[in-house]
Amino acid sequence: MQNRGGIGNRDKLVSKPILLGLTTAIIIGVLTPLVIPHISHPSMIYHIILHLAGLTIASFLGLVSYLAYKRVGGSRILLMTVGFMALSSAEILYFLDAMDILPMVHLPIANIELPHVILLVMITLFGLGVLKNSEAGRGS
Repeated sequence: MQNRGGIGNRDKLVSKPILLGLTTAIIIGVLTPLVIPHISHPSMIYHIILHLAGLTIASFLGLVSYLAYKRVGGSRILLMTVGFMALSSAEILYFLDAMDILPMVHLPIANIELPHVILLVMITLFGLGVLKNSEAGRGS
């Protein structure tokens, strides 16, 4: 039997569109009180919406990959899951910076913003997942 647009977990099937809707509703519901004071600033609200969208998509993809990891396991899917969680973390930091709640955290030794380091970790995890996949395909 084919899985048509859902995420199976034994006998349960979760619809991806419903999961995306729930993820979006939870993130917007939790973060809206922080956004309301900035609605009257047109230049800021677009920047904030951009980070809200990024956080929503990253969280949704992290949740989907986590459910896939629970279902089938495998280090490739685990690397992808942790990568999406890293992206969500970076988006949270960017969102808090855009809201002036938490100033951008810099690593003092190299004067690098923390979200940039997190994004580098994310790309590294995705790269490891791709390399692990191609090595497994060669039979080595």
